[in-house]
Amino acid sequence: MDDAPTNTDDAAPLSKAELDALTDQLIDKLKSVYDPEIPVDIYELGLIYKVDVSDQKDVAIDMTLTAPGCPVAGEMPGWVQDAVMEIPGLRSCKVDLVFDPPWDPSRMSDEAKLQLNMF
Repeated sequence: MDDAPTNTDDAAPLSKAELDALTDQLIDKLKSVYDPEIPVDIYELGLIYKVDVSDQKDVAIDMTLTAPGCPVAGEMPGWVQDAVMEIPGLRSCKVDLVFDPPWDPSRMSDEAKLQLNMF
C-alpha cells in the first residue's frame, strides 16, 4: 500500500473549454470592481495588465492604478482578489500592483472612453 502524499501540483492541464469558461468568469469578476473616482470598471479602464491561470487554478494578476497616489491603492488589490475568489473552484488569487508601464488613457477600451465622453 502506497501512503505517499499526492502532489496537487500535478494537476491535468486545463482544457481549452475550461480555460475559455474561466477567462469569461474572470473578466466578469474584474468588471465588477470599480475605481471609486471614475464610474468605469477597472477592466475597461485598462488597469489589468496580466492575468495568469495555472493548471491548479491559481490566479496571478498584475494591475496598476490610474495614478500611483490613488487613495485606494492599499485597498484595490484586495477588492480584486475578493471578486476573483468568488469564482468556484479557484485555489488562490494573488494580485500585484505594478507601475511599469505607467497607466495612461490610451489603455482604456472604447466602451470606457464612451462612458467618460472621451471621444
